[in-house]
Amino acid sequence: MPYVNIRVAGKLSRKQKKKIARGVTDVISRVADKPRETIIIFIDEDSRENVASGGVLLAGK
Repeated sequence: MPYVNIRVAGKLSRKQKKKIARGVTDVISRVADKPRETIIIFIDEDSRENVASGGVLLAGK
């Protein structure tokens, strides 16, 4: 059973999450030849205050 964990800085809308889940499921199903119903996707939304890039917090940009 494949599972995918996607982490994003900030918030996604429900519509965006549905599109991401559908797209990622399509790719894994096609490329890995796995049944769609066995693919589990976790979407974690992290506060931009808890994510840094290049040593700078994203919330500070």
